Amino acid sequence: MGRRTSFISFSPDGKYILFARNNASLVYRAPDAHIKQYTPFALERIFQKSYDDVQCFSWTSDSCVFAVGALDGNTHVIPLKRCSNMLVQCLGTHGDSVVGCHFEKNSLDLITVGRNGSVFLWQCDLELSDLKLSHDSEEPLEKRRKAEESEDEMGSDEEKAEKALEEPDKPKRKVYKRTLVYHASDLVKDAGGKKIYDSTLTATAYHAENHILVLGFSTGAFFLLEMPEANLIHSLSMPHEVSTININKSGDWIALASKIRGQLVVWEWQSESYILKQEGHINNMTCVSYSPDGQFIASGGEDSRLKLWHTSSGFCFVTFTDHAAPVTGVSFTSNGKAVLSASLDGTVRAFDLARYRNFRTFTSPTPVQFSCIAVDPSSELVAAGTQDTFDTYVWSMKTGRLLEVLAGHEGPVAGVAFNPMPTETLMASCSWDKTVKLWDVVTSATARETITLTSDGLCVTFRPDGKELAVATLDGNIYFFEPLHATQVGSIEGRYDLGSGRKDTDMISAKKSMQGKAFTTLCYSADGECILAAGQSKYICLYHIKEGVLLRKFMVTQNLSFDSMNEFVNRRKMTEFGNLSLVEDRGEGEKVAIALPGVKKGDMATRTFRPEVRVTSIRYAPTGRCFIATTTEGILIFSLDARLNFQPYQLDETVTPTAVHKALHNEEFGMALILAFRLNEFRLIQEVIESTPVKDVEVIASGLPLDFVMKMLSFSATQLERSSHVEFYLIWIQSLLYCHGMVLKSGSSDLIPVLRSLQRNLSIKREEIGKICDHNKFLMKYLHALHILKKEKNQDKPNEVMEDHDNIMEIEAI
Repeated sequence: MGRRTSFISFSPDGKYILFARNNASLVYRAPDAHIKQYTPFALERIFQKSYDDVQCFSWTSDSCVFAVGALDGNTHVIPLKRCSNMLVQCLGTHGDSVVGCHFEKNSLDLITVGRNGSVFLWQCDLELSDLKLSHDSEEPLEKRRKAEESEDEMGSDEEKAEKALEEPDKPKRKVYKRTLVYHASDLVKDAGGKKIYDSTLTATAYHAENHILVLGFSTGAFFLLEMPEANLIHSLSMPHEVSTININKSGDWIALASKIRGQLVVWEWQSESYILKQEGHINNMTCVSYSPDGQFIASGGEDSRLKLWHTSSGFCFVTFTDHAAPVTGVSFTSNGKAVLSASLDGTVRAFDLARYRNFRTFTSPTPVQFSCIAVDPSSELVAAGTQDTFDTYVWSMKTGRLLEVLAGHEGPVAGVAFNPMPTETLMASCSWDKTVKLWDVVTSATARETITLTSDGLCVTFRPDGKELAVATLDGNIYFFEPLHATQVGSIEGRYDLGSGRKDTDMISAKKSMQGKAFTTLCYSADGECILAAGQSKYICLYHIKEGVLLRKFMVTQNLSFDSMNEFVNRRKMTEFGNLSLVEDRGEGEKVAIALPGVKKGDMATRTFRPEVRVTSIRYAPTGRCFIATTTEGILIFSLDARLNFQPYQLDETVTPTAVHKALHNEEFGMALILAFRLNEFRLIQEVIESTPVKDVEVIASGLPLDFVMKMLSFSATQLERSSHVEFYLIWIQSLLYCHGMVLKSGSSDLIPVLRSLQRNLSIKREEIGKICDHNKFLMKYLHALHILKKEKNQDKPNEVMEDHDNIMEIEAI
């Protein structure tokens, strides 16, 4: 139906960009930032030599020649500019499509690899330095196109090469000669040593300096060959199909990826050890949660897996596979020592974060499907709602015994939440029956209050101080209630803020489709003044609760390969017969796929489908500096610290960088610090703080106004993670807490995010320093033991010398 771009590549010198679109290769001039050009991104040449789609490519070292391999089994070697002694060369004889083609370093010799495992080495009797540009190589693009068309009309490349060889007056056109044929498919064997005949080669990579060729197969096996003799160096394997391979610059590490499992492996082939092994969720992610200290993230997906990620590195370090169905909810305990997950398999599992094991499993008397989970602030109670029996189950965390079955809802329970205050035992649950029920789970099994909604409840959450409750409904609104008296205190109409795109196959407009959109996940900010809302849209909305206004919309993605990204149908697809997207793309004799009614996550009746952008879960970090979202694109983290911004505070004409430096020069460190915070420039604040003498820190900290104390604590907590001056910033933090501790305690709601950020960064720094100390301790023990061994050997040597001397004396005496 349309043209597909299979790959994009820069030339080694960075002057050209090669696009492969269907069977055509397009070369563009790359823009140069140092040279002003009228048309910086201009089409240089078009090559359409293949009969089928282009699959692979390779550039020579000097960017003068490139090679493209196609599905038709042919590889074309193409000079970028017209050469008088070299035409476009067609290298065939592969019995299957070409998977990889690789030039040798500073040479025109070429290695081609076919899907059937055949490896060919082609030798060219022409060096790169011998290429001669023809006189018409600098002609305009239109003239060159006409010349190429006239050459194509005269005959094929092989016929032109033969004619050139027959005419002695014209220079000879060089051709390639095949010097090696190797069948790598013979290396693929099962555990019993028998050859696997149905294996196909899926990926290749070549390191030109070390002459190492890596071949990956559909069975997960990959082999290292030394070229040009094709000597087998290593035979290794991974559990699933190898989708792509890459080699680092030095040639020591090999990166392999599998799209089936979403797995990435970095292998150090000389020592045969893993450098890195990462695996994401195979299917969509459904839920996410932050640990209390903000160091870890837990995510659950439809692949029935629960994964733990480091927020600092972004790496997954633990994967739990105990569930047998999609994970629908995840939550950490308040002490951060365990994480719990609910699943459609009818179990709620608790995992220990010290030993990484499933230490407790909560079940129901009858098989149910759990749709949500919540843990109380004391980590004593666990609650989970169901979507088939409409009940909420409450267990004891210590004993694992079922305490209560809270019945009363007449529809699936969409969300449960405990009051975050440790002194409260209130729990809220919302359901599709258009109600929110408030339960006192300790004293009674009956609902204390029932709040009626205007539409089905989709999500419920408490404010961090527990004095407010937010509920998202199916009509696209957010309602706020005071939980003590069950009275409504506010509402936000967010349907029109969600925004909506139109699917290619929709028969209605985007505006009409917007009426069916709603928020499915909510989260309060750390201070409780704002709320995040997201759902069936590509936007995440941030609202100010008291004012009821939209502060900002965060776009999740701009990837147009997803469905519902555009508000209008592409005009190119509109014809006199209607929308071309509604016409099925199938060959003759193929069966017609009947669409399944009501399918929202991709119609499995069709051969291909475009997923729709969704946000399934959002959570604010305990530090209040960032929030996380699970989307169709994956896990996204939005942070205040990762962007450059200028947000001055109490700014007037006298607050300038010059005034800050003048105060520093006069050793007025307190005044310089206040001026730097009022400008709110990171580097300026850092310069002032680190210029302050250690002996003056306590005096300056005691004289800071309260507004700047919070800013100084937040800045010091951030610097603990980045700076090497750990002790210096700890002195600042200690002085600030000693001098202003009692005053800060009264405004604890604003201080909690800062203290959590401080705790997180201290924990990270403690782990890093602990590793260094352990390494130094073991190294000192090793050196001490080595010294003792050497000392013992030196003591034994004199005895040996004396024995030898006695033997010599005895021989002389004889």
